[in-house]
Amino acid sequence: MAAQALALLREVARLEAPLEELRALHSVLQSVPLSELREQAAELHLGPLFSLLNENHREKTALCVSILERLLQAVEPIHVARNLRVDLQRGLTHPDDSVKILTLSQVGRIVENSDAVTEILNNAELLKQVVYCIGGENLSVAKALIVEISSVSPESLNYCTTSGLVTQLLRELTGEDVLVRATCIEMVTSLAYTHHGRQYLAQEGVINQISNIIVGADSDPFSSFYLPGFVKFFGNLAIMDSPQQTCERYPVFVEKVFEMTESQDPTMIGVAVDTVGILGSNVEGKQVLQKTGTRFERLLTRIGHQAKNASTELKIRCLDAISSLLYLPPEQQTDDLVRMTESWFSSLSQDPLELFRGISNQPFPELHCAALKVFTAIANQPWAQKLMFNSPGFVEYVVDRSVEHDKASKDAKYELVKALANSKTIAEIFGNRNYLRLRTYLSEGPYYVKPVSTTAVEGAE
Repeated sequence: MAAQALALLREVARLEAPLEELRALHSVLQSVPLSELREQAAELHLGPLFSLLNENHREKTALCVSILERLLQAVEPIHVARNLRVDLQRGLTHPDDSVKILTLSQVGRIVENSDAVTEILNNAELLKQVVYCIGGENLSVAKALIVEISSVSPESLNYCTTSGLVTQLLRELTGEDVLVRATCIEMVTSLAYTHHGRQYLAQEGVINQISNIIVGADSDPFSSFYLPGFVKFFGNLAIMDSPQQTCERYPVFVEKVFEMTESQDPTMIGVAVDTVGILGSNVEGKQVLQKTGTRFERLLTRIGHQAKNASTELKIRCLDAISSLLYLPPEQQTDDLVRMTESWFSSLSQDPLELFRGISNQPFPELHCAALKVFTAIANQPWAQKLMFNSPGFVEYVVDRSVEHDKASKDAKYELVKALANSKTIAEIFGNRNYLRLRTYLSEGPYYVKPVSTTAVEGAE
């Protein structure tokens, strides 16, 4: 079938008005697997198809767009970037929207590919052309692409700002349309993942504007549309830069996170819990949260309550945040920090260890794994090891392989055993016999099945 498609492609290239051949090629391509086309990628000469797009013939254009959509999937992005640059430039200024969208999707493939994107970035003229062409479009594809291009390097961001495209995006971020605002904050958050992107947003006063919008959100009945995205933005900013600086510079962010955990809206609670988990994922962030004192203890109690009573999805998010907050790498286990995580653990509920054991016994693999992750997070801290050792049946539960039935659960249990077995204090606290049981489990691997001993039965064949 691929040979037939190639023959028709050659015919299209040879003829002046190949309408019948285009129809036939379009039809044949429906049944050629993509893998076969990829094998023939070197033979796919697509220039003639792009040329036919310039003939202003509606059916030919529609057929060429459809054929190119299929064939381009078989061509590596770097090949598109190197060999079809001129065609892409023309496509971006084509009067037909379907051609523009086809071209934009190819630019998107190039930008997402680390090898291919340098082809655009090394060609200043082409990059400018791409940016200015996209500028004429108000398609959300175009906006997302602008952010992707801006994120690649300070130079590419410069082209996008000079063209006014980023400015337009930022205007919409602070504009009146709350739904557009919600979409824009996601794109601005992507830009903030890069150092040069964060610098630009700070210089332009965008981060202050986002902070001011959060301040004004209380009086906006529609704030629930965009507030989660704005809070996520600050959560990511804090972890990319410095939790302490971000929280000191934009106190409204921390204030809003605490407020949202008290909300009745599960969406708001979920975002607040995720953000606390992100903030507390490193020591500096943990210390920022610790400084809020009893407020944070109350927040932990609420998270513990939600972990027990919320929907399955929110329970898992709470357990993930708790794991993130309580984990301390061995090299960072100072007396103060270990005391802090112990006190946080006890703030979660009256008997947190039993709470998480109860959750881990529920018949939902995702919940089971999330609860095991909490145990794993604290497994290398002596206070937690003592709690586990003194909890009736807990050590047996850890080394019992019959509890887990699916791969994810077996992997999660293995991580717990590994964290315990590799701790310097475990032999002393659990005792040598239990320590050896953990080491045996570890050496046997996550999926070990004990051989069943067979006893000969009289009269059996």
